[in-house]
Amino acid sequence: MNLHQFRFVQEAARRNLNLTETAKALFTSQPGVSKAILELEEELGVDIFSRHGKRLRRITEPGQQVLACIEIILREVGNLKRIGEEYSRQDSGTFSIATTHTQARYVLPAPVAQLRKNLPQLRISLHQGSPDQVVKMLLDESADLGLATESLAQYAELVTLPCYEWQHVMVVPRDHPLASAERISLEQLAAEPLVSYHPSFTGRTRIDKAFAARHLTPNVVLEAIDSDVIKTYVRLGMGVGIVAEMAMREEPAGSDLVARPLGSLLGSNVTRIAFKRGAYLRNYVYVFAELLSDRLSRKLIEKAMNGDASDFGL
Repeated sequence: MNLHQFRFVQEAARRNLNLTETAKALFTSQPGVSKAILELEEELGVDIFSRHGKRLRRITEPGQQVLACIEIILREVGNLKRIGEEYSRQDSGTFSIATTHTQARYVLPAPVAQLRKNLPQLRISLHQGSPDQVVKMLLDESADLGLATESLAQYAELVTLPCYEWQHVMVVPRDHPLASAERISLEQLAAEPLVSYHPSFTGRTRIDKAFAARHLTPNVVLEAIDSDVIKTYVRLGMGVGIVAEMAMREEPAGSDLVARPLGSLLGSNVTRIAFKRGAYLRNYVYVFAELLSDRLSRKLIEKAMNGDASDFGL
């Protein structure tokens, strides 16, 4: 048996047992993939896949266990490569970060700039996407580190740690009636046209749950994934904005927009940092995590990566 066979089996499972797509992904021929899988099955003495003619139909019960072992083997092969890179190139190479727009725009600039200053030989690749896309990039190992508010803690394949806490704020033009209100209620917000995030971004689920708990239906007239887009439409008078508090920190004094905290109504949100379970983390990953939050340290992350990740809170 060899690593090529393992990769063919793994990719076939990832490609929904489509050998044509598997061959394309691995830049080889379909007959070559079929032959390699058959040879591995013969050597193991079990069928990894059940077949109908030449087509793969499903993964067998022993095949599920074989796949689990292959995942571990290939992950450790990747770790060996990273260990070699770590000691041959030290703090150089490419650091890939997967995150959402809000984090990339309002949270990451300062720590990324400081990391680059500390490690000038390091290249940084920033991937922006939805929380689910962040998870996929981590699981596919196309990202070393993920940062998002939603989704990350739901996956057993990831090790996640709380990074920082934040709340939503209401954003309105300075001449809006709610700009001078001493207290704001969910009932008042429900009566307004609202401009906020798409349901899978930046704590939107918490917003919806808060209204639902009071049996209110918010009138969301526009959804976006970008806080700057939300502020633009609020300026145009389309409605009352609900954005992450980070998105208002750079607004200058005397801005035409006014922000009011909504933590007492909507609760607080926790942004989490995530790594693929079992991955080998290079030195610059720890350096960046410590720049990102004073709650994170190399010792804490190593403890979590070694399996003790259930007791950490803000």
